[in-house]
Amino acid sequence: MELTTIAEWDQRWNSIQEGIMNLKRRIAEGIPENQVSAAVNVDIYTTIYNMCIQKPPHNYAQQLYDKYQKTFEEHITSTVLPFLKAKHDKFLLRDFVKSWEDHKVMLRWMSRAFAYLDCFFVRQRRLPCLKEAAIICYRNLVYREVNAKVREAAIRLIDEEREGGEIDRALLKNVIDIFVEIGVGQMDAYKKDFEEYMLNDTRDYYSRRASRWTLEDSYTSYMLKAEACLRRERDIVSHYLHPRSEQKLVAIVEHELLVFYKTQLTEKKHSDSGSSAFPGDDNVEYLSRKLAANGIL
Repeated sequence: MELTTIAEWDQRWNSIQEGIMNLKRRIAEGIPENQVSAAVNVDIYTTIYNMCIQKPPHNYAQQLYDKYQKTFEEHITSTVLPFLKAKHDKFLLRDFVKSWEDHKVMLRWMSRAFAYLDCFFVRQRRLPCLKEAAIICYRNLVYREVNAKVREAAIRLIDEEREGGEIDRALLKNVIDIFVEIGVGQMDAYKKDFEEYMLNDTRDYYSRRASRWTLEDSYTSYMLKAEACLRRERDIVSHYLHPRSEQKLVAIVEHELLVFYKTQLTEKKHSDSGSSAFPGDDNVEYLSRKLAANGIL
C-alpha cells in the first residue's frame, strides 16, 4: 500500500505518546481499563500501522518496537521501582501486586495499540512478541530488584499462619502467582526464587518445633501435633502455593517430625502410658496409614 503522504516520525510519535501518557494517568488514578476510549486505541493503532507499511527509509517498525520497550523501561525506572524500593513487609507485598497488575493493564493496552508489529515485524525479525517483551522488561527492572525482599516478607507471613496468626491469604496468593507468571510459561522463577527458600524455611521451622516437642510432649500429643501440621501444610498449598509444592512440602514435614525422630518416638511410644490409644505398630507407619484413611496423605 502506497500512502499519498509520508508519516513523519516526530509528528506521529508525539501523537502516540500523548495517548500513552493519558493511559498512564488513568492507571495512576485507578480508572478501570474498560473506560479507556476504544476510538483513541483505534487511532493509535492506525497511526502505527501507517508508520509500518511505508517504504524505507520511512518505515518506522524498528523504531516503534524500540519505543514500545523504552516506554515500559522509562515508566518503571522513574515511577514504579523508586516507589517499591521504599516499601517493606506487607506494604511491599501489597504494592508489588498492584505494580504487577498495573503493568499488565498497560501491557494489554499497549500490545493492542502496537499489534501490527506482532503480526509481521516481530515474526520476521524473530524478536520477543510484545507481551513477552513487556514481561521481560518488568522482570529485569522490577522483579530482579525486589523479589528477595518480597520472598522474605511472604515467608514471614507463612510462618505467622503456622503460629496460628490470621493473614491475608488472598494477598499472599497474588504475590506467589507473580513468581509463576513472571516465568512466561516456565517455572524457573517460582522454583529458584521462591520455592527453594520456602522449603528450606519449612525444614528449619519444623526442625525447631520437633526438637522441642519430643522433649515436652507425650507420644499421643506429639503424633496429634504432627497430624495437624501435615493437614495445615496441605491447606496452605490449597490456598496460596502452587500445587507442585505439595509433595515436597509434605515430605519435608514428615521427615522433620517423624522420620528424623523415629527412634525417639518409638521409645516414647513404649514408655508413654498415653500411647495405648494407638495400635502397637511402628509409629511412623501407623501415622501414615491413619492419615491416608482420613484422606490427608
